[in-house]
Amino acid sequence: MKNFLAVYLGAPDSMSKWNDLPEAEREQRVQEGMAAWGGWMEQHQDILVASGGPLGKTKRIDPSGISDTRNNITGYVIVKAESHEDAAKLFEGHPHFSIFPGDRVEVMECMPIPTP
Repeated sequence: MKNFLAVYLGAPDSMSKWNDLPEAEREQRVQEGMAAWGGWMEQHQDILVASGGPLGKTKRIDPSGISDTRNNITGYVIVKAESHEDAAKLFEGHPHFSIFPGDRVEVMECMPIPTP
């Protein structure tokens, strides 16, 4: 089994559509979404390496120093699977984009650190 990092992404315009929903509808979708997300986590508990979670504001560090920046990453989880394809299939229909306003989930293998 290999480890795979899955990042949840959501563009700012997706959030504006979410925020435009009537408050009662948005609250109902939050309740449904959290129940579905919890169900997904429970269903896959045997392959969760790190349960991850939501992410906050981003700092960029480069040769010029530290600055505020933005990206579309909203959260993460690390899972184990036999293959990249198997890991990707775990997220088909995920609540992140089927209930919540997320755009997509991207999955990448966590490669071992090369040793000399």
